[in-house]
Amino acid sequence: MQPDKIYTGGRIFPAIDESVIDNGAVWVRDGRIAYVGPEDGLPAAAGDSASIDLAGQFLMPGMTETHAHLSFADASPFAIGDTSVEDATIIAVGNADKMLRAGFTSAISFGSTYKIDVALRGAINSGRISGPRLLAAGRDLGATSSNVDSPGGLSQIADGPWALRKAVREQRRDGVNVVKVFIDGEAINPRNPPGELSFCDEEVIAVVDEAHRRKMRVACHARSAAAVKQAVSAQVDFIGHANYLDQAAVDLLAGSKSPVFVGPAIAWEVQYLAQCESLGVSQETVRAQGYEREIEATVASVEKMRAAGIKLVVGGDYGISIAPHGTYAKDLEYFVTLFDMRPAEALLCATRNGGEAFDPSGSLGTLAKGSIADLVLVAGDPLDDITVLQDESRLTVIKSGVANP
Repeated sequence: MQPDKIYTGGRIFPAIDESVIDNGAVWVRDGRIAYVGPEDGLPAAAGDSASIDLAGQFLMPGMTETHAHLSFADASPFAIGDTSVEDATIIAVGNADKMLRAGFTSAISFGSTYKIDVALRGAINSGRISGPRLLAAGRDLGATSSNVDSPGGLSQIADGPWALRKAVREQRRDGVNVVKVFIDGEAINPRNPPGELSFCDEEVIAVVDEAHRRKMRVACHARSAAAVKQAVSAQVDFIGHANYLDQAAVDLLAGSKSPVFVGPAIAWEVQYLAQCESLGVSQETVRAQGYEREIEATVASVEKMRAAGIKLVVGGDYGISIAPHGTYAKDLEYFVTLFDMRPAEALLCATRNGGEAFDPSGSLGTLAKGSIADLVLVAGDPLDDITVLQDESRLTVIKSGVANP
C-alpha cells in the first residue's frame, strides 16, 4: 500500500472543463484521487498524509497518446516495416519509456509491427519496463493492394468477410486489444490514394462485428469522407486522420450510437512538407501529391467536427524519422496553432477525451474523486504556452500515484 500524498499550493487543471483551481490541492490515496479542489477544502482525514508543496506549479492529468506506434523505429516513412523484429523490440522498450516521460501515461496503439505491442503491454503491466498503460494492437489489417500491402512486419493482408474474420480471430488469439484496419490510403501511394476504399462495406462490417464480439476495439485509418462514412456505419471505435470531411460525414459522426473518437494526426503532413528533402523528395513533388491541400482540408474538417461536438483526441503517427518518438506533445501545439483551439481545449483533447477513449468507465484523463492518479506536474503554464509540454525537463510524471524516476 502506498503512503497517502497531498499536493498543495498548485494550479490544478482537473480536466472536467476548461477551468483551473488556483491554490488547489490533490489528495492521492492507494493510487487514486481521494480529493481535488481548493486547498482550504481538504478533508480532515487527509491530515496524516505526506504533503508536497507545488509552489504554484501546474498540475494536470496524464495525457493519452491515441495514435501510438511504439514499435516504429523512427525510420523513414517509406521503410516503416523494414526493421527486424529483434531491433524493433529493443527500440520499442525505449520508446515506451520516452512516451511516459513525455507525460503520456496511457496509449492506444494504432498498429504494431510483428506482435511487439502485446509483449510491451505485458512487460509494462508487470513492472519489468517503464511505459504508459497500453491498449495493444496487432499488425495493420489491410486488403490486397491497400496502403499497407507491402513486405515486412507491418501488415496482415486478408480479403473477403470470412478471411477478415479469421484475421481478427488470429489477432484475438495473439492477445491484442485493438484491431487496426486501413480503410483507405495515402497520397504517396498511387495504388491506394485517399478516397479509394480498400474494402467493401461487408468486409469492414465483418471486421468490426468480429472484433466487438470478442471484446476488442477497432481503430482505422480513414482520410476521406467516404472512408469515414464506411467506418462510422460499421461502428468503429477510433478514427485516425479524417482529413476530407463533408457535412454528411460529420453528421454521421455526430449521430453515432456510441462515441467515435477522432484524432486528426496532422504531424505527418506538416513534417513531410517541412522535411521532405531529408527523405529525398522535393517540395514540388510534395505539393503535387496534394499535402498542402490535405492540411487545409484537415483544418476545415476539424472546424466542422468541433462545431458538431465530435470527441477529438491527440495522437500524431509519431515514430518516423520526420516525427520521432518523444515529440508527442507537438500535437497539442498543432491543435492550438493550426486548429485555432484554446490551450485548455487542446489539453482536454489530450486528457479528458483521451482518457475516455482508453477507458469509457471514466477512470482516466480527469482529476476527480475515484479516478486513477495519473498526474503531470509542469514547471510552467501550458494554458499560457502550450509548448512547455514539449520540454521533458519541466515535467514530473506520476502514474498510479508513483512518480516516474
